[in-house]
Amino acid sequence: MVAAAPGWRRWTTEAAGVWAVRYGAVRVYWALGAPAPAPPPIGTDLVGFTGWWSVALCAAAAVVALALRRAGWRWPLAVAAWAVSAALVAASALLLLDIVGMLPGLGLTVDGVAFLSRVAWLTGGVLVGASALTYQRWSQGACLACGRSDRAVEPPTPWWAWLAAWAAVAGWLVRVLAQIAVGIGGLLRPSASLLLFEFGFLLAGTVLPLALVYRWGRVFPRWVPLVSRRQVPRWLVLGPALVVGVGLTAYFGMTTVRLAVQTLDGTWEQGGGSLPLSFFWVAVPAYLTWGVGLVAAALSYHRATRPVCRTCGRGSPSPVVRGGAIPM
Repeated sequence: MVAAAPGWRRWTTEAAGVWAVRYGAVRVYWALGAPAPAPPPIGTDLVGFTGWWSVALCAAAAVVALALRRAGWRWPLAVAAWAVSAALVAASALLLLDIVGMLPGLGLTVDGVAFLSRVAWLTGGVLVGASALTYQRWSQGACLACGRSDRAVEPPTPWWAWLAAWAAVAGWLVRVLAQIAVGIGGLLRPSASLLLFEFGFLLAGTVLPLALVYRWGRVFPRWVPLVSRRQVPRWLVLGPALVVGVGLTAYFGMTTVRLAVQTLDGTWEQGGGSLPLSFFWVAVPAYLTWGVGLVAAALSYHRATRPVCRTCGRGSPSPVVRGGAIPM
């Protein structure tokens, strides 16, 4: 089945299987007692899957990859594949902190081995997810490249995408207000890196979600010099939205679970800070809302801006006319 898929989709299941075996061997080596990366803030490279649990998840990925390659349509298999993919992505959630920590001047350190381990883990999640997506499209008789079917019609921005975009903005705003309520403190120490981070934080919480649903996220406004009324490159918006959205959802989804469990048993640790527990019960769900909203709005943006498929020929041609300008 998957061998008939076009382009890179042709080899995702094989790559997922090879990844599971090879990286699983590394996890076995660490589980047997070899020194494993144990950086702060949680003392492990992965979230929720350590020791033999990480080996078990690699084994599950190998089994799922083999089944996707050989089995006919089975909806439990599709559910299992997506569950394994989601678990792999969620376990690599601390990769988001590594990316932030690479900015100089923020006082954060990045453990190189843990970083590579998380990148490898996320890669496995993407490979299993891509294989599951192709398997699902095949079962629906849709194009294996773009997912369109004969009945597919590119819809306008649906109501739920608007709701998701504004929910992301609301989540960002609640997070900011929560920080103001407990005090800004040392966050205002001036530095170029901090200013860059805060500027990106502002854009990712306001401009980015709304660009996914408003026209100016697809066509540059007329007041923008040089590119006025030209199409916005879709990955200029879609790429950051997916990276930030998936990162926030994975990291703060796992953090929400940990916060709930450790609040109930009284073991919540915040890494040496002095913020009240109530702050985390406001800030963490706000981050999660921000991330989920971004992902949902990004999915709508992805569907609405897909170009004509080179494999099946489905899709509406771009409204770009001579010179790249779009009639207003």
